[in-house]
Amino acid sequence: MTKNNDIIMNQNELVQFLKKPSKDFTRDDIIRFIEAKGIAMLNFRYVGDDGKLKSLNFVPFSRDHLESILTAGERVDGSSLFSFIESGASDLYVIPRYRTAFVNPFTESPTLEILCSFYNSDGKPLESAPEYILRKAYSRFIEKTGFKFKAFGELEYYIKSIHDDLYPLLDQKGYHQSKPFAKFEDLRIEALELCAKAGCRIKYGHSEVGSFSKDGEDFEQHEIEFLPVEIDEAVDQLLIAKWIIRILGSEYGVEVSFAPKITVGKAGSGMHIHMMLEKDGVNMMVENGKLSNVAKKMIAGILDLSKSLTAFGNTIPTSYLRLVPHQEAPTNICWGDRNRSVLIRVPLGWNGATDMIKDANPADHTDYEDMPSKQTVEIRSPDGSADIHKLFAGLVIAAEHGLEMDNALKKAGELYVDYNIFKDQDKKNKKNLESLPASCWESAECLISQRAFFEKDGIFPAGVIDNVVTRLKAFDDKGLSEKLYNKNEEISRLVTKFLHCS
Repeated sequence: MTKNNDIIMNQNELVQFLKKPSKDFTRDDIIRFIEAKGIAMLNFRYVGDDGKLKSLNFVPFSRDHLESILTAGERVDGSSLFSFIESGASDLYVIPRYRTAFVNPFTESPTLEILCSFYNSDGKPLESAPEYILRKAYSRFIEKTGFKFKAFGELEYYIKSIHDDLYPLLDQKGYHQSKPFAKFEDLRIEALELCAKAGCRIKYGHSEVGSFSKDGEDFEQHEIEFLPVEIDEAVDQLLIAKWIIRILGSEYGVEVSFAPKITVGKAGSGMHIHMMLEKDGVNMMVENGKLSNVAKKMIAGILDLSKSLTAFGNTIPTSYLRLVPHQEAPTNICWGDRNRSVLIRVPLGWNGATDMIKDANPADHTDYEDMPSKQTVEIRSPDGSADIHKLFAGLVIAAEHGLEMDNALKKAGELYVDYNIFKDQDKKNKKNLESLPASCWESAECLISQRAFFEKDGIFPAGVIDNVVTRLKAFDDKGLSEKLYNKNEEISRLVTKFLHCS
């Protein structure tokens, strides 16, 4: 049952008006809101090959017309959206998912946005559609394990602007800076507000480590982090947030980039993904105040498929200029507690730490003993180039794989580290650890070797895997990091080419 407070505090206008959670929205709810609020335009949004939201605009002229749009969707050219669809039989249907509806915060004319799914000529879900691949993976996961898979992303991005001498940026010292030392705090705060109104569940926002000035321009890094939701909703949050941040950047007259690398020698932008398993509303990542065996098995499965997961999470050549030592980006396949040098980090989860609030507030006598665990595990390799639907589907498959592995706990034990991977004195300790791929080409090869895990039960159609492999190998970037060593101008050109990924 939804708490009344969940509706009162929800900033989505439709939730406020309809007095119900978005998951319960119906077609008639959407129509009632449109008529009551004088909505003049309806936009369908969906994702193509490039990972960006596309748009199809409608101006309903009657209730019958509106009912038709919301019931039957519309026809689109699939071959112009997906490289794996032939133009000879390219028609697809786009059908709205009512729970995703939100009011466009940018248009002068009242406009409603709604995300869509793809269907084929027989009215069946398109097997190769990004959102359906994730849906298939998650449905099988729930059926086999009985767990809900919740996740959220850390969305890092750079804002590039004309250099301002007033309160100059401190090189690589931007973490949690405030105005006036964080010049675009206002843009981030506005993004937080608009994301919340679009239905995203926000954890927090802050400025990030990356800040520097170069050639008359300032580069300032920020991050928005979300709250855990079921994994299909987690994808929607990231898509909508990137769309909102980019539009805000345009309105502020600055350039926003989610690219994994901005320049040589400075912090890149990742898109760390936090994950947790839940059953009957209980976080299954902890047991008796410690990381559970369920969590360790999940970690083992993700580590086992981590090389091939880079094919979905690190999709451009500059992704592999970020995955290098000493940049707080992982290079070796391992995990650890609170360790930012590993591939999978187990962050603090407030387990058994209920006395802090009492110590900080001695006059407060509230009982906090039943505070639920917030424990997650975090994969640190993905970046802003990620094919989000395929990445999240791959993570679900990898987690399921771990839960089914006979030797999962043994593997988790072998791959646990309690030292800093990047320190020279620990080189001897990591000699037995495998490394992540170092290029798109290598990621493609890893995906080929492990494709059976993703293709099982038709979750990933074989043609989709072939398409991913072809696209990655087309970059022909094997050994690129070595070829570009100390060639800063060539790196700069490459970075510029992939500045606006996904």
